[in-house]
Amino acid sequence: MLPSFFIAHGSPLLAIENNEYTHFINDLGKNLPRPKAIVIFSAHWESPVQQVSEVEQYSTIHDFGGFDPALYTIQYPAKCNHDVSKEIIDLLTANGIPFSVETKRGLDHGSWVVLRLLYPYADIPVIAMSVNPILTPQEQYKIGKSLSVLRDKDILIIASGGTSHNLMALNWADNGEITPWALEFEDWLAHHLHQWDLDSLFHYDSLAPNAQYAVPPHGKEHFIPIFYAMGAADDVQKAKLLHRSFRYGSLTHSVWQFG
Repeated sequence: MLPSFFIAHGSPLLAIENNEYTHFINDLGKNLPRPKAIVIFSAHWESPVQQVSEVEQYSTIHDFGGFDPALYTIQYPAKCNHDVSKEIIDLLTANGIPFSVETKRGLDHGSWVVLRLLYPYADIPVIAMSVNPILTPQEQYKIGKSLSVLRDKDILIIASGGTSHNLMALNWADNGEITPWALEFEDWLAHHLHQWDLDSLFHYDSLAPNAQYAVPPHGKEHFIPIFYAMGAADDVQKAKLLHRSFRYGSLTHSVWQFG
């Protein structure tokens, strides 16, 4: 059975950088059993109703501006697996989760940056999934849980976002110092994830120290993918922090394995 993962996608620059974090994700892809398909929830695809992609071949969305021109030439032409999409549709239906099917949207950078680091040849089918920050954490967890059986079928479930993601608070000098409030928030999060303490995690916004800085209202969509990934491993309820580093003082690069 494959685990599920929460992987921070960081800055789009990760797609062309060689650093500790990109090397870690490269190695992770090499060491995992090769999946039959990948289901990925991206913080950069928000929708009020759960979206399931059924795209023959994805375009590559360059949904950012002002970066190195090399970023805009990158393509990740992954294909879909319609049998897996159909299975997801059946699972959502069986669990009473409203959804709709999307047949045109490409992969945003929350998806393709992570996928390209893991599997650079775009040769594994991908089913892209949206997230909804308006839902409660319990509802987000339930969506992930509805897909947990896919892990028994060699299907890799990934949620892409960022646990501490406040663009207004970044230290662009990037001098290697970690902002104290970000570290305090991440330590609280790690403790409760390791305990699988859903009661606390579902109320992170009122219980976690500095949550208002780490997960501001304009950045909530980056934090909540972690609940989709956790739900997908509800049958095992085991969390392991594989990597954690910081960029620009408070932007967390973390990889959590669940299951």
